Amino acid sequence: MDLPRDELLKGAEFRDTLARMIDLADRALQRWDTTVSDFLPPPEVEEVLGAFSRLTEVQVLAWGGYPQAERQRLVFGHSSVLMETALVPIAAVEIRGNFLFDPASHRDFLGALLGVGLTRDKVGDVLVLKDRGAQVLVVPEVAPSLELLLKSVRTVPVQVRSLSLELLEVRAPQIKELTTTEASLRVDAVASAGFGMSRSRMTDLINSGDVRVNWRAVLQPSRVIKTGDLIALKGKGRLEIGEIQTTQKGRFRIHLRRHS
Repeated sequence: MDLPRDELLKGAEFRDTLARMIDLADRALQRWDTTVSDFLPPPEVEEVLGAFSRLTEVQVLAWGGYPQAERQRLVFGHSSVLMETALVPIAAVEIRGNFLFDPASHRDFLGALLGVGLTRDKVGDVLVLKDRGAQVLVVPEVAPSLELLLKSVRTVPVQVRSLSLELLEVRAPQIKELTTTEASLRVDAVASAGFGMSRSRMTDLINSGDVRVNWRAVLQPSRVIKTGDLIALKGKGRLEIGEIQTTQKGRFRIHLRRHS
């Protein structure tokens, strides 16, 4: 049974990724087995899940190694298959070093991983442990080579060892509830209030492609938001749009939930 490729790809933002996922799903159906992708970023995960939600013969599960993971692998299987996170192979490594006098950021650790030959799709989330190093989610086949090849991050010598997923030091998500009153429901107005920055700065971020609504890039500051929308700002977290009420003066009272 072939999947409706043209229908699934219609209007897709991440067409190449979705096409590869359709191939994986087709293979799973033909073999009555499961297939798994490499790591995908949140916008691509959401688009794939949305596209496949219309189908009944195939199911998809996303998992990144822990419940709040941003980058996730997708496993595809026939609708009769019992889908569980154990079907998604993920390994963890710990990069240990003394970063007290030469702090390393997420970008530094990722750069070091790519510098030893990894491609971005083989790496999941990078959890920075302040001055102690980082924990990294990877596809299992690359973990042994990291232990041999990765010797330093920035100027700091490091040791790499395999780590059980149960030992990940995952920071609990920080959630802040807030309410703002705005003259309009434009995304630049609501997002600037939710993320605590000037509207002009938010407009610049929208124009540069750093803002997404429901995981799709938004390039128009005038885009109108509604209850249930999700606004994501690169490097700053996400805003959930809650109840929207109209005041007696015709303004909009908007309830927000900020995840950072």
